Amino acid sequence: MSSKTKSSKGVTVFIVVLVLITLACCALMLSKKFMTAFSSKKTDVTYRVRSETYENVIEISGVVSAAQKQSLQALSSGTVMDVFVKQGDSVKKGDVILQMDDSTEKYNLAKHDYDMMSTKITGSKKAYALMETQREALLQKIAERKVTATFDGIIAELSVAPGDSLEAKDSIGTLVDVSYLVADVEVAETDVSKLQKDQTVDFSFSACDETVHGYVVSWPAIGEVTSRGATVVKARVRIDEYPESILPNFSFSGKIKVSPDETYLLVERYAIGRENKQAFVELAQTGQKIAVTVEPYGSEYVKITSGLSGGEVLKAQSEPMASGWNRQRGGFDGKSNNKSGSQGRNAGAPPPRM
Repeated sequence: MSSKTKSSKGVTVFIVVLVLITLACCALMLSKKFMTAFSSKKTDVTYRVRSETYENVIEISGVVSAAQKQSLQALSSGTVMDVFVKQGDSVKKGDVILQMDDSTEKYNLAKHDYDMMSTKITGSKKAYALMETQREALLQKIAERKVTATFDGIIAELSVAPGDSLEAKDSIGTLVDVSYLVADVEVAETDVSKLQKDQTVDFSFSACDETVHGYVVSWPAIGEVTSRGATVVKARVRIDEYPESILPNFSFSGKIKVSPDETYLLVERYAIGRENKQAFVELAQTGQKIAVTVEPYGSEYVKITSGLSGGEVLKAQSEPMASGWNRQRGGFDGKSNNKSGSQGRNAGAPPPRM
């Protein structure tokens, strides 16, 4: 082999070695740059520990009614002699609201009593007993010349005055008992099993800024089909104490509390690290590591059961598997609702617990 050939091969080997060394250096530099960028990116990502309230409720809506309501009606035809109350007055059970002319009825009763005295002396016992029964009917006719309150309440409406001529069953006003309010609300057939007597109900009225509290009274043992084709049960709810601004026939929205609210501390799972099988987090401001206990909460979050109090900003301990989603945006609004009824589940809440 000539010296010229050997020299050519040596140059070739030198060039190959030089290229390999150059490629190795480039790969090392790129690797260091990538690792530095990755480490910087991981260090820059933080997650805030947030508090979430979980509500297990049945959503309802409706209109409140007075505890009792009496339509004030004339029981017979005649002329109004006197009206003893006015609109807005409070009355007791048995109070006379108006008096109609009863002179004829009183005359008939007096004549009947005179005839009874004669019958008692000269007539038979059967005839006298019959007249006693007839006397009860005459007393009833006198009672029908009055309109009386059937319960304690307030005169909500009254449109009658002395001298008015009334026919039987003419309506002259309304008496209401507002010592408490009630409403019959629709509960979907799938939620009826969650109902319990005395469950707390939170009411929201447009006429009132504060939440009004009530409770479940009862529900029937049979459902009904609405005009929408849905099967529901009409549950009765009641409010014992309420602001003066709330009146019968006011509309509301509300929640039947199936179970008490629960408050959780949640954070993205990427903020959790592990050392020796112990979960920990690292405070972004000080770098302090804190041991925590956690439970899974959906696919993106964990529930922190001990170690933190909420509001802490934590360094990322791992990178999300999927890209393209800004995890700094949070992912939930601080309240998760397990709601039944027409509103459904809150779409802005994190995934359900696993």
